[in-house]
Amino acid sequence: MPDTTTFMTIPVGIRAGGVFVEIDHTQAVNGLPQMERKLLLLGQRLTGGTVPALSPVRVLNAEQAAGQFGRGSMLHAMAGALDKVKALYGLIDVWAVALDDLPAGAAATGTITLTGTVTKAGVMTLYIGGVRVRAQASLNDTNAQLATKVADAVNANADLPVTASADAGVVTITARHKGEASNGMELSTAYYDEDALPEGITAVCVNLADGAGNPDVADALAAISEDWFYSLVSPYTDSANLAAIEADLDGRWGGMDMRTGHVFDAKDGTHAQLTTWGAGRNSPHGTSWGLKACPTWAPVRAAAFAGVCEYHGAIDPALPLRNVEVPGVLAPRLKDRFSFNERELLLRDGISTTKVDSGGKVFLERVITNYQKNPMGVDDESLLRLETKWTADYFRYAVRTRIALRFPRHKLADDGISVAPGQKLVTPAIIRAELVGLHRELEFAGIVENTEQFKKDLLVVRSSADVDRVNAVLPPNLVNQFVTFAAAVQYRL
Repeated sequence: MPDTTTFMTIPVGIRAGGVFVEIDHTQAVNGLPQMERKLLLLGQRLTGGTVPALSPVRVLNAEQAAGQFGRGSMLHAMAGALDKVKALYGLIDVWAVALDDLPAGAAATGTITLTGTVTKAGVMTLYIGGVRVRAQASLNDTNAQLATKVADAVNANADLPVTASADAGVVTITARHKGEASNGMELSTAYYDEDALPEGITAVCVNLADGAGNPDVADALAAISEDWFYSLVSPYTDSANLAAIEADLDGRWGGMDMRTGHVFDAKDGTHAQLTTWGAGRNSPHGTSWGLKACPTWAPVRAAAFAGVCEYHGAIDPALPLRNVEVPGVLAPRLKDRFSFNERELLLRDGISTTKVDSGGKVFLERVITNYQKNPMGVDDESLLRLETKWTADYFRYAVRTRIALRFPRHKLADDGISVAPGQKLVTPAIIRAELVGLHRELEFAGIVENTEQFKKDLLVVRSSADVDRVNAVLPPNLVNQFVTFAAAVQYRL
């Protein structure tokens, strides 16, 4: 029968007697919770990889990824980008789920056409997706001989996501993977001031193009349906795959699932191309980084971008994602960088922006979601900032965790009931007090502000439809980000 104090493992009415003490850990955890966050790479594998397609697996570093997915694979390259992020900042829990190439797809190709004869021995430098490859140029090498050396140098680097062949002075670069992700991969013979062609040689580079047939991410999403990944990296920017990812994340964002996720991608294009593409997207669960003529391959860039955001967002979701370096990304050349006005317009079309310092390092400027309009077609900034979404999600997680820890197995009664202090019983007023206390903790941590407003507007009531349920409306005032300072200097003489 019930007693004045509720025990979980000690029954009432023990006739033999004794000293019985149970351990109750339900009140042991205090403070704000640490949200478990994992980053997931979506991408393609090569047949030499040991991990089969559609098998989520943790990736510790690029060298491990080379064995898991094949050296020179897309996922190998993306893992390498995250290694650079982790080297600069710290731990990120990286996972990957691999896709096989679409059998009906086509691999992208590009060319470097060499002409002339080497008149002074030197080095032939080539950049492939931002990775430097160098070949020896000997005196009197013909264009055909030098092209063969360049192709050999490319093929000697098994980490590259491409292979090469040479014929009559033309080096043909072919992506290891079929699909659109390699389209636009830059081929160039110069990036730094010191880069120069061997004397007597000229070169014309044509970036990779004509790749077709991305794999369908639907199977990968099904493979992770029972797991939770907070940040996803998509090498694919085709509408069908992005729509599938966004729909999956939209379902996870809802009140029944609550396993929030966010997908990052990188897009190449002119300003007009990027604004047109960005205006066609409208998901609060996606963030796109747009650059013009960036030497670094887009999937690699997307991984670095996501890694930086994930690392800093995990530390504090409300801290502005700006003035933070994105390592391992070669900045667009000066002539290809967007001006302030151009970046401002990109931000109005759902494209996140970066800046470049005097040393050529790339830094986050403003990270936004693709969300721009509500279902009525009205401009809506409620989920524009990624920090806002992540802060709201952390607030939700903190509430879920606090209620689950404090009241894991309690009876429910109306306010004002006369009950023994040792009873595991909760009322709306007790829950309300717990929520107000949690809000104060979050305010102290700089996640929310104005607890008095929260307390005034907070609604906690028993359900009229379900006697075992408490309903609440939580009105937190999320902190904002300091990104703009404006002042007028009214000087005096």
